[in-house]
Amino acid sequence: MKRLWTPGWIVRHAAMVVLVVAFLALGWWQVSRAAAGNAISWGYAIEWPVFAGFVVFVWWREVRQTLRAPSADDAPATAPARPAASDPATATRAEVRRPVRASRVPAATAGPDDPDLAEYNRYLRWLNDNPGARPGDYPG
Repeated sequence: MKRLWTPGWIVRHAAMVVLVVAFLALGWWQVSRAAAGNAISWGYAIEWPVFAGFVVFVWWREVRQTLRAPSADDAPATAPARPAASDPATATRAEVRRPVRASRVPAATAGPDDPDLAEYNRYLRWLNDNPGARPGDYPG
């Protein structure tokens, strides 16, 4: 439990409490607006508590992950580089492998003799040479 009272975790706990209280207050505010006749506020009145629930869910998940992880004090001084394959606890786990780098194939480009590309480039060159002209003034 000491792991959950570090300065970083105290900030996380405080942020969770502030966010949940703020989201629930915003939900209550939307309920009061909806009761006054603003129909769209009924949707927001449901949405804000969902946000608060999500914050609690993420906080709870992070707490569980922190408590499940072995602490630095409990770690043995010398750990084997690879667990033995005969160990039944580790024999069923999949080993994480390094990602394989896929080769990239360059995209096919149009050659210099493409007439449509050449015409488009002439059009762009003309627009650049005539900055005040409209595209409809192009003589080509």
